[in-house]
Amino acid sequence: MTDSTAGTRPAHLPEKPSLDGLEDRWTGVWEEQDTYAFDRARAASLPREQLFTIDTPPPTASGSLHVGHVFGYTQADCMARYKRMTGAEVFYPIGWDDNGLPTERRVQNYYGVRGDITQPYVEGYEPPQRGGDGKSTKAANQQPVSRPNFIELCHELTVKDEKAFEELFRRLGLSLDWNYQYRTIDDNARATSQQAFLRNLQRGEAYSAEAPGLWDVTFQTAVAQAELEARDYPGAYHRIAFHGPQGDVEVETTRPELLPACVALIAHPDDERYQNLFGSTVRTPLFGVEVPVIAHAAAEMDKGAGIAMCCTFGDLTDVTWWRELQLPTRSVITRNGRLTGETPAWLADGPGAELYAEQLATKTVHTARENTVTALRESGELVGEPEKTQRKANFFEKGDKPLEIVTSRQWYIRNGGRDAELNRALIERGAEVDFHPAYMERRHANWIEGLNGDWLVSRQRFFGVPFPIWYPLDADGEPDHENPITPADADLPVDPQTDTAPGYEESQRDQPGGFAADPDVLDTWATSSLSPQIIGGWRNDPELFEMVFPMDMRPQGHDIIRTWLFSTIVRAHHEHGTVPWWNATLNGWILDPDRKKMSKSKGNVVTPVDLLEEHGSDAVRYWAASARQGVDTAFDAQQMKVGRRLAIKLLNASKFALGFGEVDGAEHPEQLLAQVTEPVDQSLLLELARVVEQATAGFEAWDYTKALEVTEAFFWSFCDDYLELVKARAYGGDEAEASAATTSARAALRVALDVQLRLLAPFIPFATEEVWSWWHSGSVHRAAWPTAAEVTPEGATEAAGVKAAAAAVLAGIRKAKSEAKLGMRAQVTAMTLAGPAAQREAAHRAWEDVVASGHVVCEVTEVEADTLEVRDTELVKVEKPKKD
Repeated sequence: MTDSTAGTRPAHLPEKPSLDGLEDRWTGVWEEQDTYAFDRARAASLPREQLFTIDTPPPTASGSLHVGHVFGYTQADCMARYKRMTGAEVFYPIGWDDNGLPTERRVQNYYGVRGDITQPYVEGYEPPQRGGDGKSTKAANQQPVSRPNFIELCHELTVKDEKAFEELFRRLGLSLDWNYQYRTIDDNARATSQQAFLRNLQRGEAYSAEAPGLWDVTFQTAVAQAELEARDYPGAYHRIAFHGPQGDVEVETTRPELLPACVALIAHPDDERYQNLFGSTVRTPLFGVEVPVIAHAAAEMDKGAGIAMCCTFGDLTDVTWWRELQLPTRSVITRNGRLTGETPAWLADGPGAELYAEQLATKTVHTARENTVTALRESGELVGEPEKTQRKANFFEKGDKPLEIVTSRQWYIRNGGRDAELNRALIERGAEVDFHPAYMERRHANWIEGLNGDWLVSRQRFFGVPFPIWYPLDADGEPDHENPITPADADLPVDPQTDTAPGYEESQRDQPGGFAADPDVLDTWATSSLSPQIIGGWRNDPELFEMVFPMDMRPQGHDIIRTWLFSTIVRAHHEHGTVPWWNATLNGWILDPDRKKMSKSKGNVVTPVDLLEEHGSDAVRYWAASARQGVDTAFDAQQMKVGRRLAIKLLNASKFALGFGEVDGAEHPEQLLAQVTEPVDQSLLLELARVVEQATAGFEAWDYTKALEVTEAFFWSFCDDYLELVKARAYGGDEAEASAATTSARAALRVALDVQLRLLAPFIPFATEEVWSWWHSGSVHRAAWPTAAEVTPEGATEAAGVKAAAAAVLAGIRKAKSEAKLGMRAQVTAMTLAGPAAQREAAHRAWEDVVASGHVVCEVTEVEADTLEVRDTELVKVEKPKKD
């Protein structure tokens, strides 16, 4: 709810206004008074269009925030503050994304430990260190601890990190409602995530399958398509000879170590070189395994020899060929990144069985490659020597080694990657969301169109939301994956590792005829994709959920459109048959001076705490709000200095404007406006009315930057031109009672200042709140957003242009004095005013102010000209009066 601006009182002005300490002062007041709290009772009484609900990004609680967080969260906060001032009831919660791999990595480095399911739980465990240097440490140097001990340390550190994040967000002035918080690992989030997954499972949208998938051997976890990065990786082309009935067939490969897993040779159906081989078989080098030669359109005729070996699995193309051509599975690479220790059955009786057992079994991919090349060279099946190259390889976005493709059982949620109808439906669902900027919607659609598989949601980690699944074990102790055991919704959240499966005794765990827990956890995106449901009360507060969902706004970075934005749409589509929110606002990246994205992994991040301490929160917010949506923006400390100067000027100019004295008989804003009678004062307010319209239009179009630009431009004109023009009249001389002209100036100053404070409040909340408190009760952030009507004096239309003309004349006089190297107190003893008659007439309607502020002591010659300007000035220096 917004407050009336009528609650003014005699101004209490500080002796020396300062930005120092404003953050501490006002964050304390806002917290004590719950300034930004969501009024649920009021929200329930309002029509839905008068609510504004925000699906706030839950930052990853794994270390420290970086300046990119400041950037995006400030831009979202500007919109939240504006909507609150327009009278909307704003639901602006905050969450912390604290489960998943980033947290585990931080815990490993911070405490010097690693999770190990074979270790027993230790009561009161004390880790070997507290406060690692943040660098990655090798697993061999980390102390193995039990799963429960490791999870305890994750909880301990995330709580600590989240407290630091909260302090930073408060200092930044984010108008979050801290009464509505969540953690993606808290009981409600886990229960919500598990319940949503179980409902996906019941409807057939979730399924498990034994299938090839991308695997990170360092982090020992499966990786989803959305988490991939294609990077250059050094390699070499090896030309090797397969043996056919018509002679050798030479194939080029960068992965000769996968020869034991070869299942076919593939060439393009139009490649004349291999027409006579299609339908025949060849024998693999070293191992002598018969494999077919098959045609497929995905083969590249102009790459290497034009024929490729298909292995299970070297890359995603191999997966495509394996699936579409129904080839056998001969996997040799295991989850730990080494070749399987047992000689595969298809090699056991062949010529390469001994080679495999002695040179390849249990070896890393790198060593296996070297040993295979050596063997090929010795057998004469290596044609020439390897040629070095840079190849593209898939990496986990947080990983350092190329991903392998490993066959394993994983959980998936259908996302249109294998269902054309669902794919189209999700594209259409995305089109229901208004993207800001609009072109980002195409980026979302492109991602969906390019999907080649369903959403892999299982992870082989510790600190996450467990799959609420157990499996019955048969008489041999083998799990029945087709008939999982699930809990009742009322029992959620559950941890199958410690909770007993319904209908069983704990003694039956992992016993034949008993049950076994699903060992995996949900991908962190599978939980954070439910952020609207978690904080909106979908599971336990249907009344609140009905009010806030679908939400109005999702602010986020454009780089996670494919992960967070898309996955949230998928979950809402499956569960609710709607979009999760109606607007998605996308902020860009922060770039370093070399135009590279700032990231902790690159080591080029600027710490927000240092920025806030050096420049002040309002200055940093100003920089963030000056950047347009979706645009990658270079880090610019100079822009922050401009923002600080704006905040300082606001304090000083406000004290100056309020220091002229009170306006009698102006208990209400309408009475104050009625006393603005001088043309130049009315002209100022007409300009301000236009600014109000433009700023409002900017915010309504989700263009906060436009709102800031027009407001800031007016403010500097107000300070540089208007204050100088009217200050002599505003002081009013020595008469006992102020004249109508003096009252007009003082009233106009207060009306203009009041409105400008409200226009600037979303951007620089601390300085505006400070000035507001000098002469208003309540908070500027609960004041009503200004309207053009409240600053438009009745019958003032003829005053349009007066202030601009008078300011132009005064600027010309000042310029002449500056060029003559004289002070502004110098008297003008001769001057020509040139310009169109209408503009000269407008300037004359404020001539007494021009004369007084410009120290004009002569008759002015006037001539017609195309533009208004001051010419032919004669000046007399005036000494500054000496103090007694």
